[in-house]
Amino acid sequence: MNTIITGSNGYLGQFLCNYLSETGISVNALSRGENKNPSINSHNYFGVDLTVEKDVSGVVASINPEIIIHNAAMSKPDVCASNKEACVLQNVTATKYLLEAAAKKNARFIYVSTDFIFGENGPHSEDTIPDPLNFYGETKLMAEELVKSSGVSYAIMRPVFIYGPCYAGMRPTFLHWVKNSLENNKAIKVVDDQKRTPTYVIDICKGVHAMIIKQVTGSFHLAGKDIISPYQMAMKVATVLGLNASLIEPVNSDSFPEPVKRAKQSGLTFERAIVELGYSPISFEDGIKKTFDL
Repeated sequence: MNTIITGSNGYLGQFLCNYLSETGISVNALSRGENKNPSINSHNYFGVDLTVEKDVSGVVASINPEIIIHNAAMSKPDVCASNKEACVLQNVTATKYLLEAAAKKNARFIYVSTDFIFGENGPHSEDTIPDPLNFYGETKLMAEELVKSSGVSYAIMRPVFIYGPCYAGMRPTFLHWVKNSLENNKAIKVVDDQKRTPTYVIDICKGVHAMIIKQVTGSFHLAGKDIISPYQMAMKVATVLGLNASLIEPVNSDSFPEPVKRAKQSGLTFERAIVELGYSPISFEDGIKKTFDL
């Protein structure tokens, strides 16, 4: 099954490429610059700027994929807010170019979206009316609408607060930051007035694989089963790893003024994924153990 995965140098992108390759799917990795994933062979990696229409059209035509998994995005809300033109170009325009290329090849399209398309009062189901609180969420919603109106056979996958192991050269996840801080006897402040459904990265990979194999259409949430705050996450990391939890101080989000608004009560529900994909995420505690190979 010939597949394109965009954003292959990013955190989720690397895991998707490696996991799907291991299932026998033929993966063609697309990202900017040089390949950062040592598991991807040079002939399966394409350095492409997705904001250049002719380059997108050319690489998709040469690969002739059956499926395009569009994972690439400008995903930092603060950066998006201060670089709106670039954000639209990368999150919306690039999606448009990929959809047009997919249509020419009659390729199925899986779009990786975000819980940021929703507002407060989570966790949200797939049928919750979108109400993005910041510009990043607005652009991801704009891209979703392009996908839905494209005429291409599509599915939308929305993840939330992804965590898991780190490959060499990857930026540490929140869990690694907590572990490293406590191991160095460094006190940390972590917000306790925001709720999320943190999701183990391999659970997402399994869910996407099921989306491919079952050829589903429509929107699916792939999230964790625990609804907890970052402070509770940090405390659980300390407990599981046997580190000094007294170094962790709970604070409210006002302690960390941010240029963009974020939901306090976020997270996603995933009943549709359970029924249609056989999705069964692990607990956050088990995710910590797998993250640190315990």
